[in-house]
Amino acid sequence: MSKKAIIVGAGAGGLATAVELSCAGWQVDVFESRHEPGGKMHQRQVGDSSIDGGPTVFTMHWVFDQLFRRGGAHFDDRLKLTESRRLARHAWTDGSHLDLFHDTDQSADAIARFANEENAAGYRRFCRDGALIHGLLKDNFMSTTQPSPITLGYRLIRDGGINALSVAPHRSLWSALGKYFSDPRLRQLYGRYATYVGSSPLLTPSTLMLIAHVERDGVWCVDGGMRALALAMAELAQEHGGRFHYDSPVRRIDCVNGRATGITLASGETHSADVVVFNGDTAALSDGLLGADVSTSVPVRPRHQRGLSAITWCINAETSGFELDHHNVFFAQNYAQEFSTIFDNRGICNEPTVYVCAQDRINGAPLKAGTERLLLLVNAPADGDHKAWTRNKLDEQREHALSVVNRGGANITFSEQNCVVSSPDDWHHRFPASGGSLYGAASHGMFSSFTRPSAKSRVKGLYLSGGSVHPGPGVPMATLSGTLAARQIVKDTAE
Repeated sequence: MSKKAIIVGAGAGGLATAVELSCAGWQVDVFESRHEPGGKMHQRQVGDSSIDGGPTVFTMHWVFDQLFRRGGAHFDDRLKLTESRRLARHAWTDGSHLDLFHDTDQSADAIARFANEENAAGYRRFCRDGALIHGLLKDNFMSTTQPSPITLGYRLIRDGGINALSVAPHRSLWSALGKYFSDPRLRQLYGRYATYVGSSPLLTPSTLMLIAHVERDGVWCVDGGMRALALAMAELAQEHGGRFHYDSPVRRIDCVNGRATGITLASGETHSADVVVFNGDTAALSDGLLGADVSTSVPVRPRHQRGLSAITWCINAETSGFELDHHNVFFAQNYAQEFSTIFDNRGICNEPTVYVCAQDRINGAPLKAGTERLLLLVNAPADGDHKAWTRNKLDEQREHALSVVNRGGANITFSEQNCVVSSPDDWHHRFPASGGSLYGAASHGMFSSFTRPSAKSRVKGLYLSGGSVHPGPGVPMATLSGTLAARQIVKDTAE
């Protein structure tokens, strides 16, 4: 008789665990409170348009290639991807613009024209060191069971020798960027990659340079949006016998003699299993939202350690001026103030950085004439359980964001009925106990990566996946967490 696994949550981590365990012959049941899979990979309905309201950047193609291959499928046969030749367009309120490309030489030429040859040479050194860090950490940290600092240090020296000295987590990303770029705008641009893991570049370790390398390794647009990726992962699990139960919120993870044995749904219905995998923000466990029996399964995360939240606007709009690409970033001038306002003052500054995803544009070309689908995002403190954003405050923040975009050269016009907003309190409601954090804990300090829970919780039979556990946030990393959870389960149950 096959072993039974229950997965609570159908985000990227839960979907990957479902694929891995169902392919390993387990009977897998996934219980999801929403009406479809995806977690943060979701769409908002704005008029007659469906707009990605969560992750929009597809990277680390190899993660999904390997997952689908283990499921007996070819990833590129399941989804239509188009590689972005231009990684992103960047604009500043002073009127300056910079495009970055997949090709290093092309980006270096653009930086030389934007700043000078010295900064272009710094960019090449930055690329070299980022590739080295990524190469050392890909197999020694990201794709493996969470190591201790000592274990990781040993592996890095073993595999990298003297080159391992480039992994300098004691130095902040912001400080490290000063070695490569004298132009403050470039320091600002590459510091933004810290926000990909919900953090401040002033506080994250310099190892996060690897994120820029990940983008240079390839960024793709997914036909149908990131929601299509979630549907494809769920379909693969179903092909191997995985069963999905939507609109099925879980009230409690049940335990007998200190071991997880199943779940109780909000409806009162119970289901038993050999193991339970929780694919949600681990704060929901420590806050007791899944029952007292599992409240000690993970460490408590203090409020000040939460990663970034966001205010997002999904919009059907007309655009003019600055020619958008799929990914666009609009910067103001005082970047350090933006993060001190969020993490120290628990607010949003009046000139925030604004990310704009133009979802009907691929490599600059609009897919259709007229209005286009946009996602606008500004970072925010994860205080959604303590602070409710009023309509007036949200409208005020939208005006601040649009002002930054407008001074960067782009004009965005729309009607109120064609704009849907999400705030930290909305994210908190969607992902309970998170406070609205979209990334679990912030990656602040040199040991932050080692403080995330691992796949194996403190409660027997209860395992973890998702962006709040090792190896960290983001769709590819959360997917890797699901694979690591499945491997841990197979190993533990074989003993």
